[in-house]
Amino acid sequence: MKNTTETSENNRNITELFGSLVFNDTVMKEMLPEEIYASLHRTVAEGKEIDMNVADHVAKALKDWAIAHGATHYSHWFQPLTGITAEKHDSFLTANPDGSVIADFTAKNLIKGEPDASSFPSGGLRATFEARGYTSWDPTSYAFIKDNCLCIPTVFRSYGGEVLDMKTPLLRSMELINRETLRILPFFGLGDVTRVVPTVGPEQEYFLVDRQMAEKRRDLMLTGRTLFGARPPKGQELADHYFGAMRPRVKAFMKDLDEELWKLGVYAKTEHNEAAPAQHELAPIYTAANTAADHNQLTMEKMKILAEKHGLLCLLHEKPFEGVNGSGKHNNWSLQTDTGVNLLRPGKDPARNKLFLLILTAVISAVDKHQDLLRIAVASASNDRRLGGNEAPPCIVSVFIGDDLKYILDAEASGRDPGENPGRQRLNSGVQTLPDFSRDTTDRNRTAPMAFTGNKFEYRMLGSGFSVSETNVVMNTIVADELAAFATRLENASDPQAEIDAIIADEYNAHSRIVFNGNCYSPEWEKEAAERGLLNLKTTVDALPYLDSAENISLFTRNKIYSENEIRSRKEILYEKYCKEIAIEANTMLEMARRQILPAVIDYSAGLARSCYFRAKTDVTGARSCTEKLLLDRIDPLSKEMFTDIDTLSKAVDDSSKTQSSSERAAKCRDEILPAMASLRKHADSLENLVGSGYWPFPTYADLLYGV
Repeated sequence: MKNTTETSENNRNITELFGSLVFNDTVMKEMLPEEIYASLHRTVAEGKEIDMNVADHVAKALKDWAIAHGATHYSHWFQPLTGITAEKHDSFLTANPDGSVIADFTAKNLIKGEPDASSFPSGGLRATFEARGYTSWDPTSYAFIKDNCLCIPTVFRSYGGEVLDMKTPLLRSMELINRETLRILPFFGLGDVTRVVPTVGPEQEYFLVDRQMAEKRRDLMLTGRTLFGARPPKGQELADHYFGAMRPRVKAFMKDLDEELWKLGVYAKTEHNEAAPAQHELAPIYTAANTAADHNQLTMEKMKILAEKHGLLCLLHEKPFEGVNGSGKHNNWSLQTDTGVNLLRPGKDPARNKLFLLILTAVISAVDKHQDLLRIAVASASNDRRLGGNEAPPCIVSVFIGDDLKYILDAEASGRDPGENPGRQRLNSGVQTLPDFSRDTTDRNRTAPMAFTGNKFEYRMLGSGFSVSETNVVMNTIVADELAAFATRLENASDPQAEIDAIIADEYNAHSRIVFNGNCYSPEWEKEAAERGLLNLKTTVDALPYLDSAENISLFTRNKIYSENEIRSRKEILYEKYCKEIAIEANTMLEMARRQILPAVIDYSAGLARSCYFRAKTDVTGARSCTEKLLLDRIDPLSKEMFTDIDTLSKAVDDSSKTQSSSERAAKCRDEILPAMASLRKHADSLENLVGSGYWPFPTYADLLYGV
């Protein structure tokens, strides 16, 4: 009975904790007049413009609620093009003429803010001296309290109205896919649906290392990854970390993380050890794309803050350690109606579920047409290092749908009846006490960039530290664009039911080249993909020229997601980020090599030389073949090579900085700086295996990966 009572108490605490720092629907119902709440609800549900009278009531209720929960300040919380969040705090304090003060917060404070916009990335949309920017309340996202500050999710625009954030395009793309999907649904008897929302569940991978050790490494503290490091004797070969028992410090961190996220209304659900040592994952329950983007930003922020509290450092870099898995963020995407229908759920008989097959075909077609945009949405110098190995998908975008669904679509494309679903088999354990169950329509392909996993598409190319917004802007826009074309065909068809079959057949026949159910790591697939005409954009520098192609400009402008100038500015921002990230890494590498590694090697070599000298005094012949001399003979050429590498890298960095064009500078980073960095690392890592551990100037991979 005691255990039952304790379990009940824990469950009660979890449910009471969840959303306790969020101005959510339950709080609004309690604190707002009925007619005000109804008006706000219509604004959110129907995308209507906010009424100022409603905003007045919301502002007062927000202030009272926030102060009651200990808040002293408020902030417009926004997501600039840095990929992280930004906030400027103002207190609720307002002075009266007599010198006394009151707590004040008005509709004007709620709806509009004016942060300085000059220092945020704009890609040339704004000059440095043009400082004014505006934040505007997003009523579709709940306000929340973080560190005694009321945070109000907002969009961010320049004085001229240009979009300077990630939330605005995401909201636009959500409106777009809602509108175009609603045109389709009446043809399937779903005319009662009033809203369709793209849902997202971003699985977040990350590393935890001991902070004291990490602080001894300049590369980890400045770049988030190890620029040097010989492979340890043990990596992830035994797969003994994956889903294994969590270490006490990690478990304590995860407990605190869950509680902090639950307070903020984040649907933290699943946590486990990942494949690499020191690597972990957190997965949430799926929610609307806009909310999911907000929640994932909060998750990453809380991970970093709480790791420090536990003496840890949270690494969200895509490839912090060579030779073991990098960290991704799997973006699980689907479409949900306000009546509770998941449009990507196959049902018991997928072959007869024509709505599912139509949406599935739209995704396949969209991915094939816009491989470039999906690759660009995950493009960065850090993610370039991750893609293509250790469970990260390759740079060739393809779609996995499984053999069962491929069989059905092949039948549709050829105009024949697929018959009974061949994949609906029951799995028998062979143990009488264990239940049998039906297997899913697809297996899971861990090498596939875009995999259908039962009722959603999992896009696996996204890097760990990325915002999920841009990927979902692309997904929403390209699928909506396909659905718009489908809807036009259906609206003009004399026989819509026959037209549904025709659309599925036409589109699948035209775009089935993107479907591949095999091993995406195999050399054979790379060759076959080239024969199919698929893109293989191995680096960010290869991908970015496609962003402002005529086709992509047309896609985004006709759907009113971006203006042409905004598209070109984002291309410039991505080039700048790529170059700056590599420049920081290169300069950090030079500093570590010059001021730490070389002095350590010289110090160790000097000790060996002294030992040889004293040996020579007593035994000249023996000194020539002693262990110290043999070791020196190995170390000396490596240290000379390393010295040469330092000069080569330094020159490459200087040459790159003199290049004016961002695209040319990025190409120099890829073709000159990165190879020079790789050569320097190779020789330094070889020296690490020769120099005594007491001389090596910073913690090794074994220290970091197994030091928690």
